[in-house]
Amino acid sequence: MPQVHEALQRLDRELVLARQDKATLLKLIHGYGSTGAGGDIRIAVQKRLLEMIQNGQIRGCIFGENWSKSDDAAWKLLQSHPDLKNDSDLGRRNQGITVVLL
Repeated sequence: MPQVHEALQRLDRELVLARQDKATLLKLIHGYGSTGAGGDIRIAVQKRLLEMIQNGQIRGCIFGENWSKSDDAAWKLLQSHPDLKNDSDLGRRNQGITVVLL
């Protein structure tokens, strides 16, 4: 189990690698905490991603709890990337994942 600062460093590295690979989307699996109540890593990752949106470093993100066809941002993304409709986490309100738009 990594510490929060290690998880954030890994997040930064993975985003750099995804950009180098010319990826436009990334599905992060950060977990939701060992107690199921929302762990420190999940909270820190979500906070970092929101900061990255504000700083223009990423285009956006959809947290797992919002990753459903009923969410406006998710629906818009699904319309532009129909293959995502087959994602196993879609509609499951999985707090352990986040979809990132690079």
